Amino acid sequence: MSKIENLELLVVGGGPAGLSAALAAANYGIKVSLAEEREFLGGQLIKQTHRFFGSEKEYAGTRGIDILRKLIDEVNKNKNIEVLLSSRVLGIYEDNVVTILNDHKMKKYYPQSIIFATGASEKFLAFENNDLPGIFGAGAVQTLMNVYGVLPATNVLMIGSGNIGLIVSYQLLQAGVKVAAIVEAAPKIGGYSVHASKLRRLGVPILTSHTIKKAIGKEKVEGAVICELDSNWNEVKDTEQLIKCDAICLSVGLTPLVDLLKQRKVKTNYVSELGGYVPLRDENMETSIKNLFVAGDVSGIEEATAAMIEGQIAGLSVAKRIGKNNKREIEKRIEDAKNELELLRSGPVGKKIRKGLFKLGLNHGKNYNENFSEEALDISHLMKTGVPSEENLKNKLPSEEKVFDKGPIAISECFQRFPCDPCVKSCPFNAISENGNINNIPYVDFEKCTGCGICVSKCPGLAMFVVHKNFSETTSVVIMPYEFLPRPHRGEIVKVLDREGKYLCDGKVIRILDGKFQDKTAAVSIEIPKEYYLQARNFKVEE
Repeated sequence: MSKIENLELLVVGGGPAGLSAALAAANYGIKVSLAEEREFLGGQLIKQTHRFFGSEKEYAGTRGIDILRKLIDEVNKNKNIEVLLSSRVLGIYEDNVVTILNDHKMKKYYPQSIIFATGASEKFLAFENNDLPGIFGAGAVQTLMNVYGVLPATNVLMIGSGNIGLIVSYQLLQAGVKVAAIVEAAPKIGGYSVHASKLRRLGVPILTSHTIKKAIGKEKVEGAVICELDSNWNEVKDTEQLIKCDAICLSVGLTPLVDLLKQRKVKTNYVSELGGYVPLRDENMETSIKNLFVAGDVSGIEEATAAMIEGQIAGLSVAKRIGKNNKREIEKRIEDAKNELELLRSGPVGKKIRKGLFKLGLNHGKNYNENFSEEALDISHLMKTGVPSEENLKNKLPSEEKVFDKGPIAISECFQRFPCDPCVKSCPFNAISENGNINNIPYVDFEKCTGCGICVSKCPGLAMFVVHKNFSETTSVVIMPYEFLPRPHRGEIVKVLDREGKYLCDGKVIRILDGKFQDKTAAVSIEIPKEYYLQARNFKVEE
């Protein structure tokens, strides 16, 4: 056994929360040791190829893997951070001594402060034959595809329609894997509607109020039996149906990894809204044990953006306590981070988190603007099917048909309140507005809009389109976002689809913007018969 090494701050976990915590403290002179059990940093970010929502300040519009590169670059340049890879924390004891296994040696550390950013684990689901080969967690599928380049199957049934289930379904399609359907037991889709809508435009059915009964197969998954649920979550008689697939992907939630915290006897409570047992902590992320902080999913399941901000608050709180200088500046930064977090949680999608925090005794609700806690539109049909209602569409289209006569204009098909603003920030003509709050639905000022199409590539939800109704006497042009391979080429004839992925007509590709600025979200201009300008919202390239 080695001697005990003193540390100023030990951060456990090299994901978005841990990296942010380490940087926040190290930037104020705190010596940080960052322990990550894997041989690389990144946590969930390493497999997130999609663009983030949220505010510009927190990397909105940037892909998760690119956010990771920026964070790692900052960590590597910071002389106050020592990175301990392949270093598993084995225990934390009452005297705050921490044991870490590294290079087959167990070492002991005595940190002044510790920030646990250990993340979460995937939940499982009980159903018949759930031990057949071919049943994966969504995180495993993402790791196989996006980290190791391995396809898990050829035809996947997704269980769960939260953001992870929707995002992984989209990534499966990008990798060339068929998604047979997305099954959701709740009566409405759990994730953001823009994620659901882009899957529907690709023809993927989303079956809300349905559940899986059993997996079919002898030595591996060959299919699944699903059934409908009533309003009391009971099976509806004679609604069983067989779904053919060679893999079943479970995306049914995460639960915080609090084992080490329990070993240290940190007080925890079961809070279903936050994913399970979570540590009691104050608004500075400090637990019931002094100088022991938490950040990210271990403190309650939430989006990665919130995890990064929580990491900043924890790291700054340690810097304020241990450091000797800049205390007022640090206090200001902590307050700014809390305000940012409050803003991100203030919309309808943050209601569940706010309820969970309230159960922890955190009175985050006191400053929330209740005007933003409910949806502005009736999106019940959208959240049940992934397809906007006629009323939803009418709300976002010009009120007068003659507006289309001015030339190309942007059409936003974002109907749900959630924190996101890349479309607003990207518009050089200030033609898109959220009326002063990032949780508001974006609206296009058609008088200001020039139809430039920048927003088409910048929207993380692929919910921006440009429509040029009167491109010619008989044709219209719709600019659509496109993130698949192969890319179409100019002059190619493609199959144009509607919002449910159904074939509408053939279309001609007349322009493709697909450079560094578009960052892998190409803006493709498709010429179509004029009668389809309000329906055409996707296309398929014939290989």
